[in-house]
Amino acid sequence: MGNAMQETKRSFSDYRPEHFLWDIDRETRVATVRLNRPERKNPLTFESYREMRDLFRALADASDVRCVVLTGAGGNFSSGGDVFDIIEPLTKMAMPDLLAFTRMTGDLVKAMRKCPQPIIAAVDGICAGAGAILAMASDLRLATPEARTAFLFTRVGLAGADMGACGILPRLIGQGRAAELLFTGRTMSAAEGHAWGFYNSLHPAGDLEAEAQKLARSLADGPWFAHTMTKTMLNQEWAMGLDELIESEAQAQAICMATHDFRRAFEAFAEKRKPVFEGN
Repeated sequence: MGNAMQETKRSFSDYRPEHFLWDIDRETRVATVRLNRPERKNPLTFESYREMRDLFRALADASDVRCVVLTGAGGNFSSGGDVFDIIEPLTKMAMPDLLAFTRMTGDLVKAMRKCPQPIIAAVDGICAGAGAILAMASDLRLATPEARTAFLFTRVGLAGADMGACGILPRLIGQGRAAELLFTGRTMSAAEGHAWGFYNSLHPAGDLEAEAQKLARSLADGPWFAHTMTKTMLNQEWAMGLDELIESEAQAQAICMATHDFRRAFEAFAEKRKPVFEGN
């Protein structure tokens, strides 16, 4: 079984996307996704949505990626859906095509939540619309004091219910705060985002990516299988009652206790050295 599972794994070192930048540090096993249209504040297109969705789906089979940093080029994270490449065409589409698009964008969020690797968003400057959703869908979020985050769908005549925002955002910052942002479309400052728990920490712009990479390396060096289990349970337990979630965690932890990494950690502690985790 172990050999059969290992055969399904693939390397992403040679992956070359068309619509964003991709890099893997082979030593740290940290991958970086960089939105790269800085002249327009890194907007998303139909193609970049699809390509990111397919990437995060495929990372379930990655042999050389243990954590992902998601960021933008040129001092901004992302301005959201491109006005002329996405929004204008949407105004001319019939309902079946509109639904296909909204389902596809939602599939990107589902792929991010389901991929086993922790995703760290490193946010500077503009983080708006679908860009704010990408930050929201990440597991951890670091930002600069200049980060400006807005779920501005109502400003273009759309519901705040976009790509899971009405379900996920209240769990991060609370129902009342989420309702305010989703109804008004106003900008959340970095200080608000940090105080409310949307951002885990704030860093000067010159330090942001280094801090994100540092955190990513610490996770990649940690108990890889256990991190995967933690992410899985964080997602699954949203819809569980108390008895069900405690039982699910009992099973998850028992599985982790059967891994070699659990024994490696004990042996390292007993020998007063740092454990080296191998993800099995």
